[in-house]
Amino acid sequence: MKKIVETIGFLVFAQGAAGLLYEWTGWFRLWTVVRRIDFLSDRGLFVNIVLIVAGVAVMIAADSIKS
Repeated sequence: MKKIVETIGFLVFAQGAAGLLYEWTGWFRLWTVVRRIDFLSDRGLFVNIVLIVAGVAVMIAADSIKS
């Protein structure tokens, strides 16, 4: 269970990081989920920062899970 939560946290973090790279450089267009959701696309920078913070928080919280 701990590895699943860590993997989910990493995927959320990776989506946020790829989204920031897309916002700043135009790279990783295919990886970004935020760009594909219409009501989030105009707030892309903020949403990607939130994804990074949430991913890190989930990975840290995974340490409290006893396996």
